[in-house]
Amino acid sequence: MARRRTVTTAIAAALVFGLAACGGGDDSSGNGGTSGGGGGGGEAAGKVGVILPDTASSARWESADRPLLEAAFEEAGVEYDIQNAQGDAQRMATIAEQMITEGVTVLAITNLDSASGAAIQQQAESQGVQTIDYDRLTLGGESDYYVSFDNTEVGRLQGEGLAQCLGDEPANIAYLNGSPDDNNATLFSSGAHEVLDPMDQYTVVAEQAVPEWDNQQAATIFEQMYTQAGGDIQGVLAANDGLANAVVSILGRNNAAGQVPVTGQDATVEGLQNILAGNQCMTVYKPIEEEANALAELAVALVNGEEPEVDGSVEDPEGGREVPSVLLEPVSIFRDNVKQVIDDGYQTAADVCTGDFAAACTELGIS
Repeated sequence: MARRRTVTTAIAAALVFGLAACGGGDDSSGNGGTSGGGGGGGEAAGKVGVILPDTASSARWESADRPLLEAAFEEAGVEYDIQNAQGDAQRMATIAEQMITEGVTVLAITNLDSASGAAIQQQAESQGVQTIDYDRLTLGGESDYYVSFDNTEVGRLQGEGLAQCLGDEPANIAYLNGSPDDNNATLFSSGAHEVLDPMDQYTVVAEQAVPEWDNQQAATIFEQMYTQAGGDIQGVLAANDGLANAVVSILGRNNAAGQVPVTGQDATVEGLQNILAGNQCMTVYKPIEEEANALAELAVALVNGEEPEVDGSVEDPEGGREVPSVLLEPVSIFRDNVKQVIDDGYQTAADVCTGDFAAACTELGIS
């Protein structure tokens, strides 16, 4: 079982010089990159490159991970370059090559698929660059470390959440899984099945993965599921909040929104609002600050030639190896503890408690 860590990044400060990012300066849309570092005494032993996956699969990458990583690297006084591949594996490979050419000594990636991620890590290793898998394990890759949440546990929490919302009555359920080339999606589904399969009151009437976590495809896929089942679906195991919202949209068209429990993940503004409205049963909250700080701590230790601290290891079945890992604990969020996400500062009341959601926030003491 993973243990929850609160990670700080106050590591030896360094004298930092400016670095021009491969894609240009700061770009709030996520199309470019950010680079820089904190001030301080001494000379940095190296620099860190981070490549985030996209802006489509989840809002978290640009709204949470990027600013948190920037702040952690600035605090540690380490030079960094953070860019976003915008869902394009070739773009990610190009960014990685440029980062390596420009002298990063530690490269962290959130792969778009294991094959392209492994190729990047192989190139990095050949150039003496240490690599970290961030959030998603690259199967068959070369990563020196892995930082993520316990993704099987995420699926277990989703399964438990759906069961809690459905109760003990017989029900037909559908699974809307994440991208088939994302190892995390496989782990989410595995954890959910581990919980729900032994519960014989539930019958799985449909299950399908959503390529690239694409929310529009998710809506089409679920509409087909719903039609083929004649509307006889009482619960939906949706792998994240984006997919959950796609499900809610189709249920809404069929006058069934709020009547069919739907799970999610990421505690997005949209997901929390769906929960407040009663259209989504629960979400899984992954305190991204802990994950970003864990990555920063690992990367900074490597940059400074230190031995990072890890919790254990995760098996890479394709690579036949154990990857030293930091695994963090996810949290189930239902309507009655949405406030926890706001209190933690992960989302703000100003963003969540708008319009029709204000009354629910007042009722729950969210301000």
